[in-house]
Amino acid sequence: MSEQTLSAGPTAAPTGAPTGAPTGAPVEPAATRHRFALIVIVTCQLMLILDATVMNVALPRIAADLHFSGTGLAWVMNSYTLAFGGLLLLGGRAGDILGRRRLFVGGIALFTVASLAGGFATSAEWLLVARVLQGVGAAAAGPNTIALITTTFTDARERLRALTLLSGVASAGFAIGLIVGGLLTEVASWRWVLFINVPFGLAAVLIAPRVVAEPARHPSRLDLPGAVTASTGVAALVFAFIRTASEGWSDRWALLALGAGVVLLAAFLAVETRSPQPLMPIRLFADRNRAAGFANFFLGPAAMMSMFFFLTQFLQDLRGFSALATGFAFLPMAAGMFAMTRLVPRLLPRFGPKPLALTGAAVMVAGLAWLTQLEPDASYVTALLGPMTLMGVGGGLGFVPLTPVIMATVPPQDAGAAGGVLQTMQQTGATLGLSILVTVFGAATRDAARTGHDAGAALVHGMTSAFTVSVLIASLTFLVALTFRQKSSEPVS
Repeated sequence: MSEQTLSAGPTAAPTGAPTGAPTGAPVEPAATRHRFALIVIVTCQLMLILDATVMNVALPRIAADLHFSGTGLAWVMNSYTLAFGGLLLLGGRAGDILGRRRLFVGGIALFTVASLAGGFATSAEWLLVARVLQGVGAAAAGPNTIALITTTFTDARERLRALTLLSGVASAGFAIGLIVGGLLTEVASWRWVLFINVPFGLAAVLIAPRVVAEPARHPSRLDLPGAVTASTGVAALVFAFIRTASEGWSDRWALLALGAGVVLLAAFLAVETRSPQPLMPIRLFADRNRAAGFANFFLGPAAMMSMFFFLTQFLQDLRGFSALATGFAFLPMAAGMFAMTRLVPRLLPRFGPKPLALTGAAVMVAGLAWLTQLEPDASYVTALLGPMTLMGVGGGLGFVPLTPVIMATVPPQDAGAAGGVLQTMQQTGATLGLSILVTVFGAATRDAARTGHDAGAALVHGMTSAFTVSVLIASLTFLVALTFRQKSSEPVS
């Protein structure tokens, strides 16, 4: 893929003083302003992604303080996931119409206020409402982080570096969330898992209007039928996947939600093909590389979620790791992801997406296959360090290039919508993948217990069975990568 091809994409607004800056304020050089804009955008994206996992290691203490039931505790995570995943498409398209910086700043402001409120929660209901509001804010801000980068950075090299950094941070954010959550829970309190968002969110709300330019808006009517069917359809699917993770695929409510989600999303696609101003333009899938990128953003998280979910349990329940030690155990994976954010901008213009995606998928399959050999008494160094490193490098090579490839030729008026689709794929893929893997884990664990295995051996048998399914899902990312063209299609004007 040539650098010229990669530069094709949304054109930024003129690089004068950002919209909304005070009259007479000194105008910073464009390069300096762009650097600060990138810091603000990437930090906020990391903050939104962290919240999907940062509370995992704090859940036992939250349950003790706020008197959650066993089933109710799962909704500390699921309420955020449900609101975030269900509203992503709407948030992305609303940014195209109402202003991307406006949605970004407004979403971060809501997320920050909700984080502060959640940190002061004195009841389970209070915390769950705060988590829902965090999800709504994240859905408004998240898709517009990608769109703002594509419209801020017009130079090919700068845009590629910025998008790969954003993608790498987002991919590594799941592992970083465990580290941050463990550190804050051990050193301070679970409440600081929420309070930590406040200074960063407040700084972003104050700084973003000065350093992030407001791209040109594309006035049109919001596709309300599309918004309703998409939001409720995705939310129904996410609820179904969440429900099956705890109740199994035979649960009546899970099946009803799954059926409703499929019907609503079918209605959404029918609406979008006829709407003159669709919420999700079908043309986004016309480019083969972009369509393959969307597919792998769905499959990749589905395969990788097994590592976070099952290895956290393995380290704490079977190997006796503390919350803090468990978080730091995932550091090699995060480091591998970050290393790829430095390497990918050099490799992608030279080789194109296909070799990187194929190599990344193969390395990721190898890492997951290694985990299928896990034993109850396995040590971290001999059994987990290698797979975690492979998953970090493989995930980085396979998925960090996808964001620039997807956004390379998106028309300016569709940048927010494309960001919404990308993050919706990532969010629903992770949720579906976890529900499938937990179902496999539960069935395999029960079978092992019935055949005389002790509790530890039964748990590990369930985990290795789930890792085997993860290998199959990761193999699908390899097959999708075979469909990539070496070069993206021609620029979209």
